[in-house]
Formats: sequence, C-alpha cells, structure tokens
Amino acid sequence: MTDGGSSAGEETLLTSLKRAAGAMKEAGVGFALAGGFAAYARGAAISTHDVDFVVRERDLQAALDALTGAGMRRRECPEDWLEKVYDDDRLIDLIFRPSGRAVDDGMLARADELSVAAVNMPVLPADDLVVMRLLAYSETACDFSDFLHVCRALREQVDWPKVAKETEHSPYAYAFLTLLDRLDVIEGGFL
Repeated sequence: MTDGGSSAGEETLLTSLKRAAGAMKEAGVGFALAGGFAAYARGAAISTHDVDFVVRERDLQAALDALTGAGMRRRECPEDWLEKVYDDDRLIDLIFRPSGRAVDDGMLARADELSVAAVNMPVLPADDLVVMRLLAYSETACDFSDFLHVCRALREQVDWPKVAKETEHSPYAYAFLTLLDRLDVIEGGFL
C-alpha cells in the first residue's frame, strides 16, 4: 500500500501500526491486523480512528508486554474482549474475542502476509473482517454507513454466502446484507 496523500494523523497511525506489529513480531506473538487498517491493506480507504490487531487470549499478556516494552502504555478498559494500548495518543486495540468469538489458531492461519506501509505482517482475510463487523451490530450500535464503503471496496474478495451462513443468527447482519443486495453491491440470491 502506498501512503501518498494521507494526512499527518493517518501517518502517525501508520507509524504506530508498524511499531506495534514490529514489536509483536520480534516477541514471537501470533497476531493479525484487523479492522480498518486490514481493510485498507486489502484496498479500502485508509482508517483514521485506531489500529486493531487480533491475538489469541493466551497470547494477550505477551502482546501487552511486547507493546509496553516498546514504550507504549496500557490503559485499563471495562470490556472483557479486548485490551487497549496507547502509542502517545494513538489507540491500539488488542482484540481476543471479537463479537463473542474467540481468536484461535484457525483465524490466525487464514491471515495473509501482506505489506502494510512497507512492513510485512499477517492481515485477516476479507471474510473474517466482514463477519466480525456484522456480528458487532446490535440494537444500540447499528449504523451501517461507515462500513458500506468497505464492503464496496472488498466485495470481490468476500465469500458472501459464507458470510451469510456465519452471521445467519443476527438480524442486523441480515439487514446489512439485504441492504448490500438492494444497493447492487452484492448479488444476494443466497439470503
């Protein structure tokens, strides 16, 4: 991915992403890039909010040690599915149970080694990114607008029938997939 045209805030997030990935790689921690930057690595617009990595729960302390050893600081958080670390004022989330599903060896094995801002690192596949996001929608958090552009950008990389099957218990995921079908982003004959 090229960094041309990105703002200073995006540059510093990319720097934090590279520092965190490098620290975890050096420590031998299994991880994969997730969230907006994983979508960016696969062709979506650059993320401007935070950096997300998935790690197995058993590797969480090693990941925290690697990042704090690199000069980042841990922040206590009430959520029971992630830990938060800051590189200066830039947030890095270490997610070990996205949407109630444990990060496991299979998820990490599906990650592809991609170059992100000139650093090779494991990046979750588009299917996992979409499933994780769709399962995060709930009655109080169902604003689809910020994920529509991601799905447009990644649509050819996603196995949509597989995503529908893995999210079939969620009415919010069904609504989102129906919206994608009605907007002609995907062909929803599998819904």
